[in-house]
Amino acid sequence: MKKISVLIPCYNEEENVEELSREIKEQFEKYLSEYDYEIIFIDNYSTDSTRVKLIRLCSEDKRIKAIFNARNFGQFNSPYYGMLQTTGDCTITMCADFQDPVDLIPRLVHEWEQGYKIVCSIKTKSKENPLIRSMRTCYYKLIKKMSNIDQIEQFTGTGLYDKDFIDVLRGLNDPTPFLRGIVAELGFRRKDIPYEQQKRRAGKTSNNWYKLYDAAMLSFTSYTKVGMRICTIAGFFMSMISILVAVIYLILKLVNWYSFAMGDAPILIGIFLLGGIQLFFIGFLGEYMMSINQRVMNRPLVIEERRINFDENEK
Repeated sequence: MKKISVLIPCYNEEENVEELSREIKEQFEKYLSEYDYEIIFIDNYSTDSTRVKLIRLCSEDKRIKAIFNARNFGQFNSPYYGMLQTTGDCTITMCADFQDPVDLIPRLVHEWEQGYKIVCSIKTKSKENPLIRSMRTCYYKLIKKMSNIDQIEQFTGTGLYDKDFIDVLRGLNDPTPFLRGIVAELGFRRKDIPYEQQKRRAGKTSNNWYKLYDAAMLSFTSYTKVGMRICTIAGFFMSMISILVAVIYLILKLVNWYSFAMGDAPILIGIFLLGGIQLFFIGFLGEYMMSINQRVMNRPLVIEERRINFDENEK
């Protein structure tokens, strides 16, 4: 009997975890009864009653498992680490807030049985904030054009991954993994299926502008060289312009055009302009340096505080 692992990363989802586990089990009972399954929650240091409810769920059903992180390890490390702990013939990942419909599971499994090693869920419609939606769309199109890897538009990581691909992930040893880019770069035969992203059913999202920025910078620094090239090219042209302006200013001064040459305004404007551009590019290069620094330190993806319903050989 084939086994399917369903991974649910969660953080402060006390209003959703019980209902979500119930609906997932219903999907298997109605449409996937010929499969064994496990549901793994990886909790990223929730501060509400999420862990209490997960402990109760695990005590009631041994097929429900839980990993409790020792602290919050971020929106990318925790799900990635959870995928490495699954034991199924394939792993399905989805959010804990019901934005990814539970009825996606049979569709994902059906495509997997057709021979696809990876099945990506692509958001063709969304009930999220229109402004956020439009910004995400622009971001996906921009990163796709800038990257030397054919990035997948409107793909957040929700989907199905064959155990062969999970084994690839285990061998990467990447301390700052960006799953969406890894799937595009190293993925096997893939099928994309459309779905409509729902509104969060309950609770409040932990995403904010900083986390969205963090995600964007991780993808840029991991899969594009364009930022570095822009800095180099822009620096070259600004240097040429600065030299040209300096020569023109000197000529005007020599011919006694005091009304222009003796004024301080052009100099001040030039200083502020060049200073602003330099600060911007220094910060942009710093993002690349921080990404390199994290990889060089090679810290663990996650430190576990506790795991429930795992066998000894599943550590």
